[in-house]
Amino acid sequence: MTVSVRGIYATALTELLAEVGVTNPSDPIRERFDREFGPGSAAAHVSTTSDRQGVGVTGDPDTVDAVVERLRNVGVDVFAYRDGAPRGAVFEGYVTETRGGGAVVDLGENEGYLPFDDAEGYVDDGETVRVQVVDPNPPWKSRRPRLSTELRAFGDAATLVRGRDALVADTPSSAPELARTTEILSPEVPDGWAVEWGDAAADLSMDALGDALANAVEAAESLDAALGGGVDIDDVPARVAVTDATTWVWFGGDARRALDNVRRRVTETIVGHHRIKAGSSSASTAVDFAESLGALPEEFPFAAVSEQFGPAAGDTVAIEHGKPDGRLITLGRGEVTDCDPDAGRVTVEREMTAGGTYDALGVERQEGDVAITRFQEGRWWYPTVYRGADGTRRGTYINVNTPLELFPSGIRYVDLHLDVVKHADGRVEQVDADELQACVENGLVTPELAEKATGVADRIENAFRD
Repeated sequence: MTVSVRGIYATALTELLAEVGVTNPSDPIRERFDREFGPGSAAAHVSTTSDRQGVGVTGDPDTVDAVVERLRNVGVDVFAYRDGAPRGAVFEGYVTETRGGGAVVDLGENEGYLPFDDAEGYVDDGETVRVQVVDPNPPWKSRRPRLSTELRAFGDAATLVRGRDALVADTPSSAPELARTTEILSPEVPDGWAVEWGDAAADLSMDALGDALANAVEAAESLDAALGGGVDIDDVPARVAVTDATTWVWFGGDARRALDNVRRRVTETIVGHHRIKAGSSSASTAVDFAESLGALPEEFPFAAVSEQFGPAAGDTVAIEHGKPDGRLITLGRGEVTDCDPDAGRVTVEREMTAGGTYDALGVERQEGDVAITRFQEGRWWYPTVYRGADGTRRGTYINVNTPLELFPSGIRYVDLHLDVVKHADGRVEQVDADELQACVENGLVTPELAEKATGVADRIENAFRD
């Protein structure tokens, strides 16, 4: 049971997953740790999501479960989501829509996107097509998982591709000799499959290469067996085969601070290391530079981060409202009208459109209404004051959430449903406690996190009543 780890969380997670077993680390990680790493292929892979908000864990289901169990204990605001369309899963799908560059495919519980360049033959609306998930996406991303009609048996260092003529389909540019080496390895590649060597293969011994190929061959044979039965057309869409599991893990502000502490056991780490790196690639590079100089402030340098990367007065930011089930809803975009860098606080103003009512306030949205929201880094709540065109206060809504993170282009958190509202006439009440309890019962929110949210809401309500 071994894993490979890549991305901005690699140092902390390599330390955290030591008991699970980390193999084939990158050169910087190998130099940072005073320990020996295994040379073999990994049973699962941990990689940072493209938006840096968390990681995807893909591979052997038991190994994935062991890794995710460790990650969920990092902080109270860690959320994990098992993907119903994991990497490598094969579906008999139904084409619901074609676009300029590809087709939307109904997979049952999920939808996927099949680029025409990755499809064999013509694809049209209403057709049934057999596809494989090659690039899954976390639930908080709007993009559908990418599909292909070419089938692969995914592995760590070696992947087998179905339907190629050559024995070797591809090798890393740094190790072209693997094309010849493959011929002398003991595992026999099944007919109709070709080997695609990954970058991890370049540094493996002959024994390790043989093990990696053997694992890929086993996966290919399992896939062939699963595909042999066929699918009744009445059952489409249907999942035909799955060998790997994929689970997405979202880190909140509390979890990122905990990962900083884990990383600090290994090497010098700036306060807010993972929080800053999650903001943008340029901020990530700046963190590496500061740490290389030994510039380690004792507190999170929000003022410096805001000045260099945002958000700052005049910027436009999105309010990225996460949900415990993994969805991400953008509540809108507004202008930063005020920024207090020393307090880690920004004020965002949004012009509201007419129509409908404000949640829980029961007040109609009117033309000219303005929403003024104050966000403070690390706070478990934020207030929004709604005012009419004449400046009249129409009500105040306090959202209870995981610790706020004020990233350059958006404010991020996960909504915990429980909120406090203050009506224009002064009445104060808590709302949506039943929705929070439902999340606990469904396993989306831990009892510890729900207790924290309830305590926050109680304190806010008492403060409003005083």
